[in-house]
Amino acid sequence: MKTHLLSLAAAVMLLASCGASRTTTMSSSTNNAAYGVPSVVGSNFATQFPGATNIHWSAYDATASPLDWDLAGWPTLTGNDYMVTFDQYGNRYYAWYDNAGNWIGSAYAVTNLGVLPAGISTAIQQNFSGYTIESVQREQWKGNAAYELKLRNYEGKLKLLMDENGTVLKRKDKVE
Repeated sequence: MKTHLLSLAAAVMLLASCGASRTTTMSSSTNNAAYGVPSVVGSNFATQFPGATNIHWSAYDATASPLDWDLAGWPTLTGNDYMVTFDQYGNRYYAWYDNAGNWIGSAYAVTNLGVLPAGISTAIQQNFSGYTIESVQREQWKGNAAYELKLRNYEGKLKLLMDENGTVLKRKDKVE
């Protein structure tokens, strides 16, 4: 019986140690290096987002991104780069860093359409009146800001990347 229990305990410990993943939940006061995030990445994040809470690091995964990476036009990332989700200013943010610690960009969902810039609201009313807004992400990168809007009408979906004045920077028709 003792042998079986020891074997079972050893097997459980072995299985628990096999799951190598960089997905990590940490508080803003913990040492990032202890969680597989290089210190330069964690340090740059802490400097850029000092009030962040509920911080969750993971390896970059294109399927987990709320953005249309092609529409945003940001540099290509790999599994060696990092995504972090966190709360700040009442929003759930996403931010991306390359493995050298360079900030690529960040985004959050705009859930209150009443706070959209007037230029965007006007452009939607004038140029996309047959569409309803499904979702909006506010994106920021290297001194720029834009809004990624997902619109729907009876024919299908449309994605737009608009600046704060309502100018369409990029457009994708008939998206799913």
